[in-house]
Amino acid sequence: MRILVTGAGGFVGRAVSRHLQVHGHLVLPWPGRHRLDLTDMHAVKGWLEEADPIDAVVHLAGASTVRESWQDPARYYATNLGGTANLLAGLRVNPGQPVRVVFASTSAVYGSHRDGTLSEDLDLRPSNPYAATKAAAEQLLEYETLAGGIGTTTLRLFNVAGGLDGIVDSNPTRIINNCLRAAAGEIPQVNVNGDGSARREFTHVGDVAEAFRLAVETTTVGASRTYNVGTGVGVSMKEVIDTARGVTRVDFGVVYNPPVDEPQTLIAEVSKVRAELGWMPERSSLEQVIGDAWRFRTDLS
Repeated sequence: MRILVTGAGGFVGRAVSRHLQVHGHLVLPWPGRHRLDLTDMHAVKGWLEEADPIDAVVHLAGASTVRESWQDPARYYATNLGGTANLLAGLRVNPGQPVRVVFASTSAVYGSHRDGTLSEDLDLRPSNPYAATKAAAEQLLEYETLAGGIGTTTLRLFNVAGGLDGIVDSNPTRIINNCLRAAAGEIPQVNVNGDGSARREFTHVGDVAEAFRLAVETTTVGASRTYNVGTGVGVSMKEVIDTARGVTRVDFGVVYNPPVDEPQTLIAEVSKVRAELGWMPERSSLEQVIGDAWRFRTDLS
């Protein structure tokens, strides 16, 4: 298939693009030779009009920081919702060409006040501008599917981490990255909210790339579906720290700050994606996630 990948220069985008290519697909990366802004409707339509027909889109481009979204909500709506709308409008330039769309969403659409295992049938309660824009884009994709011409699969990602063939995550706000930065001497310590007992889950970026491949290959034009992409296994922040110390062999410092108002446990219900896509997080043990992140990070330094 000829697959357009938006956000192909990011952590997940690079891994997904490479994985699709390995499996024989022709990937048209965006940004590629020409950086295009999805908020520029005329540029988006112009590019799609000139390009050869595409079979599928993996839509990863967007703004994705919760704290930043509070500082500029309008930009987040323009980028995440407006950019998605422009992309979908652009796909209509070749109305006879049905297109499969796989959209990268987030577990944040479930809201920040739920605790426990989150399933796809929960109602959405986004509690920040970033999550709200992703929820709105999901709804837009469902309506566009009903209007005809596309089929959609939404993948709600939990915490993506690890490393793949030199591809590593550079986001400095994430716990695993901070552990590795502390081990490398780049920051003096890791700061943790509370006593380290809060439980989250981490999915290897290589497993996430495989979920996107399976989704794009099985999306049906005229139908929409949604899956959680996660491990279904929670680990505490203290386990993350201890594992990172073991992998790096560095006893870096940790400061436990007062707790904040956040769920104690957030874990994905993943029975649906396993049953319907046959997807399994084969590389997502905590040891391999942190080990690959450290190995490829070290290789690049």
